[in-house]
Amino acid sequence: MHADRQILFPVKSDFIGVGMSLRSTALPMALQAITAFHILALVVICSAVVKSNRVNSYNIKPPVQATPFPKSFKCFTCERAQDNHNCNIWAEDKWCPENTQFCMSVHHFHSHHGKTKFVTKRCAVQEECRLSGCRHHKETGHTECVSCCEGMICNDEVPTNHTNAVFAVRRIPLGSAPCQTTRPWKAVVLTLGLCGWFIL
Repeated sequence: MHADRQILFPVKSDFIGVGMSLRSTALPMALQAITAFHILALVVICSAVVKSNRVNSYNIKPPVQATPFPKSFKCFTCERAQDNHNCNIWAEDKWCPENTQFCMSVHHFHSHHGKTKFVTKRCAVQEECRLSGCRHHKETGHTECVSCCEGMICNDEVPTNHTNAVFAVRRIPLGSAPCQTTRPWKAVVLTLGLCGWFIL
């Protein structure tokens, strides 16, 4: 007589348990891979944004319907601000008068150590911009540099010497088409759309 042998077959619940175990292991791994991919994509996007921190003021053009008159423009404006940074961050956001064509920056600084005494910026007409250049005031021991530029908020920097204390006029050759630039809001929409596509 052979002893009764009990043969055990795996039941359905065993297969379900193994499947759930594999699933619970694979799911976090997939999420980690997706998360790592998203982080890498954000790093690439952010590095591209940081590299594009320089603004070409000659190509900034406001929407036509938002301007008070044709060829409207804005300048950084301040009166005797303590330095360039304070002038720019507290500048009033308003359009220049219709009779002006340029942005002017006037920088007064100590002749010996170069520390800024004050900065004045405003919209200007062509006659005022003929004062561009640097002059040393012996009676007060400071230097005054004046620069003018043409373009939307082009006077973000201040002149410090004869090389940048100039009257910079934009010149477009006859028959040439204006440069086509990508609007910043279009780049933002495109970036958000790509991010949404990756998430889905």
